[in-house]
Amino acid sequence: MATSTQLPPDLRALAQAHRVRQQQLAMAATQQTARLWGLLDQNDPAGSWSSIAPRILQLIVAALLEASRGSQDYVSAAVRMWGADPDPAGQVAEWTFAQTASDGRPLDTLLEQPALEAQAFVDQGMDQRQAKTIGQRHLDRIVATQVADAARVPTGVAQVNDRSIRGWIRMLTPPSCSRCVVLAGKFYAVNAGFDRHPFDDCVHIPAAEHIPDLATDPKAYFDSLDEPEQDRVFTIAGAKAIRDGADIGQVVNARRGATGIGYAAGRLTAEERTMLRGGRQRGRLDTIRVNGRDVFATTEASTTRGVAGVRLGAKETGKKTAGSRYRRAQIPRLMPEQLYLEAERLGWSRDEIVRQLKRFGYIL
Repeated sequence: MATSTQLPPDLRALAQAHRVRQQQLAMAATQQTARLWGLLDQNDPAGSWSSIAPRILQLIVAALLEASRGSQDYVSAAVRMWGADPDPAGQVAEWTFAQTASDGRPLDTLLEQPALEAQAFVDQGMDQRQAKTIGQRHLDRIVATQVADAARVPTGVAQVNDRSIRGWIRMLTPPSCSRCVVLAGKFYAVNAGFDRHPFDDCVHIPAAEHIPDLATDPKAYFDSLDEPEQDRVFTIAGAKAIRDGADIGQVVNARRGATGIGYAAGRLTAEERTMLRGGRQRGRLDTIRVNGRDVFATTEASTTRGVAGVRLGAKETGKKTAGSRYRRAQIPRLMPEQLYLEAERLGWSRDEIVRQLKRFGYIL
């Protein structure tokens, strides 16, 4: 195996290729949806959304399917680069990560939010062109983040699934914000959720050994920027403190609290919550109450025909009327990141995490 002082020489290139593919998919998806968004009636964004919604949904589902493919192959290739043999407990059900948004809601309702938001701005008297432009920016953010999550979340599941993997290392995709910089190169256990913010395209480097802080050095990244860019990314005072010798992690966390970071599935940033409620500050988003706790779950694939429904005990009613024959499981289908949170809270072993991922249909 590789020594504990360096990554296998080709592993970074593998991770970079994985990241470039994800970026290309996200860019293509945002460009295509932007063209369709241009067809929206700026006088009636919400009313005209139905004219483009089916094509946008079709585009995004195709992009998520493509982004989710190859996650297990990527992890297996990384294992071999560590000089080990892949040891998967099952096959990651990669296609399931293209069936919903990464927080479990239906994709169509998520994609509709920018049109509803633009309509709200128009109704409040904002210039119609400006409202439509804001809506497009939010659609771009949703699309880019969902494509990235469709690659990241199954990669995380694939790492738990392969018993040769000890954990993973976070790799920057420059240009990066200060929140990502202070997380770069850190080693995480396999059951750790991937902290991210909207437009975040950092990636996992699967690790078969415990080697912290090697993939990317946050201070080295800071030093690679010119002074104006340091000031922009880290704030003028924060950048000056770092140049004067302050610890980069302490400066960022103290000044910003690493705000805006949330799990790829199971946690949303405050900014996303506000945006996806159409600007409303109150209310809960896409959680359900289970045993007195709010958890993130999805109804996707939880019927008797679904990959999770069979495992969760969904039963047929015997009736053939629409909507009644295929019953849903009584147990909600938890998102992978919610399972990681439960693992941390309850102290699950790796075998138990794998069992739960199989139970909820993420590993077959």
